[in-house]
Amino acid sequence: MTMRPKAVIIGPPGSGKTTIGAALADRLGVPLRDTDADVESAAGKPIGEIFIDDGEERFRELERSAVAAALAEHEGVVALGGGAVLAAETQELLDGHAVVYLRVGLSEAIKRVGLASARPLLVLNPRSQMRKLLEERLPIYERLGTIEVDTDGRDPAEIVEEIAKALEGAA
Repeated sequence: MTMRPKAVIIGPPGSGKTTIGAALADRLGVPLRDTDADVESAAGKPIGEIFIDDGEERFRELERSAVAAALAEHEGVVALGGGAVLAAETQELLDGHAVVYLRVGLSEAIKRVGLASARPLLVLNPRSQMRKLLEERLPIYERLGTIEVDTDGRDPAEIVEEIAKALEGAA
């Protein structure tokens, strides 16, 4: 028998995937699985160090594996890293899942991640990099999301309630 997550959370850096994912898991009474944490655990080091020591390609390989395992094994809420959706195999695996896309505007995302971010893809010029990243990924997030929720200027509890109601309606 195949297990299915109750919800898979996607969105760009700063959209609140981990925060909303944890609160949603609490609301639904299920555990949260964060694939970035799974990648760090598998590599034995933080994501920033994986990028520096092993390169982005190795990170993406570990990420694809972590996402595939989480989607196959976890019955709770799964929060994906912002770039996980770039992999074609991940996009295919998400088909048929309740995929919650957390929308965030550029200004709000920058505020949340900060300009002195330790995020490897935002190191040089965070505002410019974030804009480029959003432009590249937005169509993918929009295509994959079965539930879309705006996060700008909203309280996490309000966002979680909206997602929970949408999930009940989809069940």
